[in-house]
Amino acid sequence: MAATDTTVDASDARTIIIQQQPRGSWFPWVLALLLLMALGLSLLINMAQLGASLVEAKEGPQETFHSGSKTASRKIARIALDFTIMPPYTDRLMQQLEQVRTSDDVAGLLLVIDSPGGLVSDSHRIYDKLREIQQTKPVYVAMQGICASGGYYIAMGAGADGLVFAEPTTWTGSIGVIIPRYDASPLGEKVGVRADSIVTGPFKDTLNPLKELTEKERELWQAIADEALDRFVHVIDEGRGTLDEAAVRALATGQVYTADQALQHQLIDKIGYESDALDALQEKLGGGAFQVVKYEFDPTLAEALLGPQAQVPAVDPLSRILGSNTPRAMYLFGWQ
Repeated sequence: MAATDTTVDASDARTIIIQQQPRGSWFPWVLALLLLMALGLSLLINMAQLGASLVEAKEGPQETFHSGSKTASRKIARIALDFTIMPPYTDRLMQQLEQVRTSDDVAGLLLVIDSPGGLVSDSHRIYDKLREIQQTKPVYVAMQGICASGGYYIAMGAGADGLVFAEPTTWTGSIGVIIPRYDASPLGEKVGVRADSIVTGPFKDTLNPLKELTEKERELWQAIADEALDRFVHVIDEGRGTLDEAAVRALATGQVYTADQALQHQLIDKIGYESDALDALQEKLGGGAFQVVKYEFDPTLAEALLGPQAQVPAVDPLSRILGSNTPRAMYLFGWQ
């Protein structure tokens, strides 16, 4: 049999590919779309429910169990001051303290402090409220990592009858006042910018970062800082029965003290932990079983979505620059 010629001219070759779309290939896309729609609907429903719960939320702090005996009728309030002392934190803390003051079943207060201090005005507001509580209920203080400047000022709210504990590694003290200020006048000269405010008095534009402080301006603000220091010294003199004014002023250099140094200088009563302070407070109240309670706030919508940091309003760099010449007297360890 003769061989068959199967040679194909490559120039005439054509390849035709017919790809049949599998049935049902559209199904994953439809499923994904339905899932996205369901997720969106669920999110809307949850947000609506959250909004409704926040609208219905009780105002003020709500008492919750922290430790101890849940069945005990006697209560000790535990309040943590673990922030730089300024709004918006101050307002919430003041509400918690007022709750302690007005709660008949709360026998005493344990204040746990871990703060570098803060504004002079806010520190004194908190201190004043503690002194009010201390008239009817014992206040004990447990210092943690740092309890400096305004933090120490507030600790004096325990009064001479209260005990102040510091952990072995606590930094405390920093007794003093700071009014932060930039001097950007050399930079202004280099870039051709100078202060040229229209004012109605020689001190209206004081602390302007684009000009040097005059001697009269420095004297003015030094007197204000000294007055705030005098108040600080007086508060310690009242709060520490073992120290007189001269001894406090000798310690008011602005430096921080370790726990051992603070004990040596009689700025604290004992070195110990929160549990030690709580044991001492329970003993002061006669011993026995206590329920330790704390106070929490229903979250705002922003806090529910963004977390506790939503309490702090965002500050853009321009606002910080424009506000840099706003005088702020601070009981603060160092400077921000």
